[in-house]
Amino acid sequence: MNFRAYPRLAAHWQILLALILATIVGLSLKLVGDSAALGPLRDGFLAVSGFVGDLFMRALKMLIVPLIVASVISGITGLQGVTGLGRLGAKTIALFLTTTALATVLGLTLVNLLKPGLENGQPNRVIREAFMAQAETAGEGDLAKVSTAAGREATDFLDIFRKMIPENVVQAASDNGQMLGVILFSLLLAIAVTQLPGEKTRGFREFVETAHEAMMVLTKWVMALAPLGIFGLMVPIIFKTGPELFVQMGTYFVTVLSGLMIHLFLVLPLVVRVFTGRNPLPLFREMRPALMLAFSTASSSGTLPVTMRCMQEGAGVSKRITSFTLPLGATINMDGTALYECVAVLFVAQVMGVEMGLAAQAFVVVASLLTSIGVAGIPSASLVAILLILKNSGIPEAESAVIALLAVDRLLDMSRTAVNVFSDSCTALIMAHMEGEKIFPKSGPRA
Repeated sequence: MNFRAYPRLAAHWQILLALILATIVGLSLKLVGDSAALGPLRDGFLAVSGFVGDLFMRALKMLIVPLIVASVISGITGLQGVTGLGRLGAKTIALFLTTTALATVLGLTLVNLLKPGLENGQPNRVIREAFMAQAETAGEGDLAKVSTAAGREATDFLDIFRKMIPENVVQAASDNGQMLGVILFSLLLAIAVTQLPGEKTRGFREFVETAHEAMMVLTKWVMALAPLGIFGLMVPIIFKTGPELFVQMGTYFVTVLSGLMIHLFLVLPLVVRVFTGRNPLPLFREMRPALMLAFSTASSSGTLPVTMRCMQEGAGVSKRITSFTLPLGATINMDGTALYECVAVLFVAQVMGVEMGLAAQAFVVVASLLTSIGVAGIPSASLVAILLILKNSGIPEAESAVIALLAVDRLLDMSRTAVNVFSDSCTALIMAHMEGEKIFPKSGPRA
């Protein structure tokens, strides 16, 4: 059976076409009134589109846990014992922290330069009134999200470490917010396997290797349906937000987006150039399908299978490197999220007229960096982190402000997810170079 769909177009062009069509259809549906004839048809089409998009997201999420477990274990058992793992792990985490810190400082710089929450040097009255009104007009879904986040306290920073050691690894595997625990368990199991005699582990290694290869095949099957799934995801979003979503908070939107683009197209390529001495442009070319998918789904975890395939088959990074760095990066390396959190918190402070000195801004930077670690790789997962920082910074109307941010959050979420995914790929490429691998081979994946 041939599962290849749309054979005449490359994957990234299929996804781009789906995005364009979804935008046209979504805006067209907004023009349809609530007439007795067209209203039900419009609502029915939106329901079907949402259902198709939901099925696609479920299919992607279905791959996450088995792919992570198989990839981490097969990757670690291929390392040269714990010594090899420690060396690779230390350099990988150091790079993660470096790029995330750079992103956070960039966001801090831009929000202080552009001052998106101010108008003529004063808090923006229109946006402030919108913040105040959101608590009355918010939908049930928005209120549910915020009420869940509102119960968080400062001590929840410690949850990052609690999640690393789950009481029940099977239960943790079913929770997107507990992937740190799954990764740690997989790491420990793989390390334990490397300590056993080779003859005892040969069968287990072959099983894990086969499982990993099978998961990559499943990924190709699911990705054949990506254009249809992305179309289904995007149509309801475009219909709900429309072109007017930028009107009230245009400067804020531009500030965040500018920071993300600078980090994506300047900072990260510069980091690749410094550490590898190579032109970073081929990495953009090979990562196009993953970046398109990340932007479309706003899910770094859902994009992980495609990211691994792009890096192995396109960039030529070995499975030994990708199986360790990419699953770990999809969980703790969130450059775009950290930048977004920093800008969002300071933007709300500006709108509410709260003066934040050097110490307060330093707290926001550190808090943004820490809370971005372990944020679930799913849409709007940073909402909890933003509200947590707002509450602990003494900024009033935090909950109403967060609800208002949802008006433009989706497109920004899509953009920062693409930045997160590309940062992971940059780290994997740098690690491959440091380990002496030949990156960007002419053809074929590396073993």
